[in-house]
Amino acid sequence: MRTLRFGRTNAQVPAISLGTWGHGGPGMGGGFSVGWSGHDDQLAKAALVEAHRQGITHWDTADAYGHGHAEQLIGQAFAEGVPRKDIFLASKFGFQRGGADHFYDPEYMREQCETSLRDLQTDVIDLYYFHHCDFGPNDVYFDDALANMRRFRDEGKIRFIGLSDWDSRKIMKFIERVDPDVVQPFRNIINDDYESSGLKAWVDTHDLAVAFFSPLKHGLLLGKYDAPQSFPEGDFRSTIAEFRDPKFLARMRYVRDEMTRRFPDHPEPVLHALTGALLADNPTATVLLGQRNPKQVDAAAAVGEALSKEDAEWVRRVYRGI
Repeated sequence: MRTLRFGRTNAQVPAISLGTWGHGGPGMGGGFSVGWSGHDDQLAKAALVEAHRQGITHWDTADAYGHGHAEQLIGQAFAEGVPRKDIFLASKFGFQRGGADHFYDPEYMREQCETSLRDLQTDVIDLYYFHHCDFGPNDVYFDDALANMRRFRDEGKIRFIGLSDWDSRKIMKFIERVDPDVVQPFRNIINDDYESSGLKAWVDTHDLAVAFFSPLKHGLLLGKYDAPQSFPEGDFRSTIAEFRDPKFLARMRYVRDEMTRRFPDHPEPVLHALTGALLADNPTATVLLGQRNPKQVDAAAAVGEALSKEDAEWVRRVYRGI
């Protein structure tokens, strides 16, 4: 696995990193489906062990994934033999409220940070993210949240500060005041405001690291679905309309075949295209792939090379139907 310097953290991380949203299993939050069905604890832990073996040593999780379950599985992997020192460990907070009526309650933030440290069975979290940029009406909770985050760093509970959101424009709204070491935007070949929002320019100018999440659009861009899909309550994918759109799914199957023809010698041509296009011209970027079993780890370990500018532009055009 190719490694890269993770911006001003100066950590060396793999170009493909392991995301554990799916390790939390299905779940509800605020009346919405927020998890993933089809989870198996033993397969997930086997994936963590195999990821370490194959050099995928940046693991990304959150307290909200299964209400701590994903963090607990990582802690168990450390207890059962994966060396903690080998893993650049990231977690997030902000989607759980505890007993508060809003996100980023200061008392709950501290409680949750301590809980994450216990669940992860570690003394320090390498990278701790604001999970989203909703700091209340008129950003009323922002100053206290940032002060808490910096206090955690000063106390040695975390090493680096991260800022995440589904909307890169929201990250830009807070990036100067937070001064994060790492940003984590939603980005894939179709949903892509990373450059137009100004976030890429900021990352490049300030030597930030970046971790792109949901690069496969929850698996839709792989072109693996032959018919509309339905998912049970508690599965986030039940909220995504494209899973029920036969025309979109047919187009993704067509695109899948185009990627295979373009990269016929690659063992994972579609995954190579989707991740390599995001890595192009982004030297401090890693791509987060959900890896819930060893087979998915094998696929992730086969990619990680940035595409050429020509290939990246071609992949974008084909996926967007331009």
